[in-house]
This record gives sequence, structure tokens and C-alpha cells, in this order.
Amino acid sequence: MPSTHAKLLTYTIIQYYIEDMDRDISVLLADWDYDPDNSTRMINAVDGRLVLQVRRPLGIEQFELSGRPDGKLPGGHTTALEAVEGRLRAYTEEMGSDEGFELESGEVKELRDEGILFYYRYIVLFQMNQFTRVIDDTEHNLRLCNVLRNYCTGEDDRNSVLQFEPYIIRMHATARAMMHVEVEHIDLAETVINNAIEQIEGLEPIESPAFQFERVRSVNYLRSVMEQVHRRNPNPLEDLKRELELAVEHEDYERAAELRDRIRDLSS
Repeated sequence: MPSTHAKLLTYTIIQYYIEDMDRDISVLLADWDYDPDNSTRMINAVDGRLVLQVRRPLGIEQFELSGRPDGKLPGGHTTALEAVEGRLRAYTEEMGSDEGFELESGEVKELRDEGILFYYRYIVLFQMNQFTRVIDDTEHNLRLCNVLRNYCTGEDDRNSVLQFEPYIIRMHATARAMMHVEVEHIDLAETVINNAIEQIEGLEPIESPAFQFERVRSVNYLRSVMEQVHRRNPNPLEDLKRELELAVEHEDYERAAELRDRIRDLSS
């Protein structure tokens, strides 16, 4: 008969094997082959909540659709931003104004990291035409920008996020405009786009090449969206994709390369 030590060793090996089986996602990956044209889905989790999944070449990402994309509750709050805004309200009530309020170094990092998570989610949602959710997520990041602009004393920390504000504004405005177009409120869509262009052009410049690039690209993007709105196309990418197909069909590869660049810019 095997010794007690041998039995224990066998039990431990089996236990580790079972745990490895639980961690192995090969079955999930095999059930959903990677296809760049079919890489997103919304499913009901075990408890019934709706979650967003993205199939990547080497795995699957899962996003919560309410609150933070990672589902965490910083300090018991829905988001790190809400935690900071709560502290700001308490400070203002006690002091009579927000004068002297400053973000702590840990809060700055939490806000920056949280903004990136929301960015990852709203990019996918935009590609899925989930414009209401895109509006919510970009509103979060615009509020985050305002908090950093007003209460972050470190210029580098502040600008590490604010350099992307033009991009956030244009994604927010595009999602709002697309919702108006879907219900044939073309005039409202045009107003949203024009206001966003003015807002981007009116941003206080910061010393960042990324800011300059994003400001120019975002204004050009919104002008392209405006052209599509005039033509009543609710998705500014569709015409470009059709033009790309024709260019390839006619072997106009220079034009095709140009269109691919424009599609990539509009999708990023």
C-alpha cells in the first residue's frame, strides 16, 4: 500500500491539476475563434448582468458595462472619480469654497489609470455603435480632465491626461451627433459637431506634441463627420470602406492606402 507521504503527494498533484484546469481558458478560446470582423459580443454573466467581451488574437477581454470597466469599487465608490468628487464636495461644504483643494498623488494616479480603462471600453463600444454608452464613458473622462485641470498641482501629471482631451471631446461629440442622426435630427447633430470644434480650438495649449496632434486630427475628424451628416450617413466609416473596396477592385492602390489611413484614424 502507498505510504501516507505518497498519498499526500498524489492528492496534491491532483489538486493542482484541477486548479490548473479551472484556470485554463483553452475551451473558451476554442469556442470563439479570433475573427477581426467578429471580435465583440455582449453576454449575460452567471448572475445575469450584461458584460462586454472582446476576442483578441491571444485571449478574451471582459468589461463591465456599468461603473468601472474592471468592476472595482475604489474606497467603496463606483469610480475613483466619484470618490474624489465626493471629497471635493465635503471640502467645499466645510471651507465654503474649493480654494486650496488639491489632489493627492495617489489620487492622480488612480484617476489616470481609471481614465485609460474607460478609454479601452468606449473605443470598443463606439465600434459597436453603442453611442449612449460611449457618451457616458466619455463624459466620465471629460469630468476627469476638469478635476485634473483644476486640482492637480503637478504639471506633468496633469498634462499626461489633458493632452488627449481633444480626442475625448471629439469622441463624445461624434457619439452624440450619431444619436441625433439616427432620429433624423440633422440640425442638432450639426450643432453638436460645431460646438465640439469650437471647444477643441478653444482649449488652452499645453506643451505636448500629442496635444497638438490630437487637436488637429480631432478637428479634421469632426469636419469629416459633418460631411457625412450632410449626406445623412449615420456612420462616417461606411463611405470610406465602400470607397476602399472600389479602389482595390480598380487596383488603385495609392488611393486604397490613403483610404486605409483615413479609416484607421477614424477608428482610433
